[in-house]
Amino acid sequence: MDDAAGSGELVVLVHGLWMGRAIWLLLARRLREQGYRVASFSYPSVRQGLAESARALEAFARARRARRVHLVGHSLGGLVVLRMLRDAHSLPVGRAVLLGCPAAGCGTAEQLSRSSAGRFLLGAALPQWTPADAPPTVQRIEVGSIAGTRRFGMGPLLVRLPRPNDGVVMVDETVLPGLADHLVLPVSHSGLVVSPRVASEIVAFLRSGRFAHRSQTIAPPPRPV
Repeated sequence: MDDAAGSGELVVLVHGLWMGRAIWLLLARRLREQGYRVASFSYPSVRQGLAESARALEAFARARRARRVHLVGHSLGGLVVLRMLRDAHSLPVGRAVLLGCPAAGCGTAEQLSRSSAGRFLLGAALPQWTPADAPPTVQRIEVGSIAGTRRFGMGPLLVRLPRPNDGVVMVDETVLPGLADHLVLPVSHSGLVVSPRVASEIVAFLRSGRFAHRSQTIAPPPRPV
């Protein structure tokens, strides 16, 4: 999953809670087809704290020695990205895309935290997130957020959330003051990492700092001048 060839722009993919690098196989391939180096960061999302994961992500990105580092984080992975960006001022960061990331708060976490089983499912990092940490970061770096509206999977069986939501995260929880762009698509929480439409929008944002909003497929990369 780690492509070390070349010295151009690198995209680091950060998975969410209870996930691993394998979820990025399709997106990584699509990004490589667009000329990006891609590396998937893996971390113990259940037992490791948010600050420790953020420090590990920074070290991982620095070790790739890219001219410019973009980041894509899914769910909890987006919180790890934001926490890392809050402190990593010397890293050559380009842009960041958050997928189904509850940066403004997490109703699912609030409901699950009421039981010991729920607290186990949440892991160590998610309860440590403070939404107030996000605005300074998104005002300094171009950050885009994509939310889903298709309620699918186990989430609706465990918690009850107001609509619209992707089964795990409410659309309102993905909105932050200062975002460069925000997009809502009819995909589920897990579907955000495999959707070709989402891949197309990620590429658009990495290139321009804005989502295409109408694109259905990935456009060819721009020709060198």
